[in-house]
Amino acid sequence: MKKFCMLRSYFSRGEQALWCGSAAVILLAFAVFDRENWLTLGASLIGVTSLIFNARGNPVGQALMVVFSLLYGMISWSFRYYGEMVTYLGMTMPMAAVALMTWLKNPYEGNRAEVAVDRVCCCEVWLMWGLTAAVTAFFGAVLAYFQTANLFLSTLSVSTSFLAVYLTFRRDPRYAVAYAANDVVLIALWLLAAAEDRGYLSVAICFAAFLANDIYGFFSWRAMAARQAAKS
Repeated sequence: MKKFCMLRSYFSRGEQALWCGSAAVILLAFAVFDRENWLTLGASLIGVTSLIFNARGNPVGQALMVVFSLLYGMISWSFRYYGEMVTYLGMTMPMAAVALMTWLKNPYEGNRAEVAVDRVCCCEVWLMWGLTAAVTAFFGAVLAYFQTANLFLSTLSVSTSFLAVYLTFRRDPRYAVAYAANDVVLIALWLLAAAEDRGYLSVAICFAAFLANDIYGFFSWRAMAARQAAKS
């Protein structure tokens, strides 16, 4: 009970409303369109919880992202979205683990519940885009070989996912923009899957909730960066 009260005081009323609204939408979508894939429901709730912690720059969000990536990889495998499975298990999950260690090593003024905001410099931008192109080309070829469903969108998901995890690792507020772009791609992917099995509509709705949280995360990090810069 004490920990619950601490969480309530930690998050603002707006953040509490965002999480509760997101969780309610996910639960409703599960009740209406699925009712069977409890793994999908669990992954969705863990994922949306990770995002609200990420929006505060709290390393707990990255720890939850590791768990979400594992579960989401299993869900993707069930529909032959091998691109999603490989991306999250082979890239997002290990990079989230690395980001977790980086965030823990870079607390803001000793506060381990808030990471010190950084930013990718102009010179590093070229490296980031070069790595993104290389990763996309490699995974695109692998996905084509395995005849991955909806190849173009699956490959685009690889690109946006890599950008997102790279910027997260670098503690750059624009990580949320990359994740928002990835959310849009994933909404499209799972709507296509839902055309064959309506149960996957709950996954598409889950990523719509993620999109709202990532948009909030971007503005939250901008405010956090401004506050930290002002104190410095």
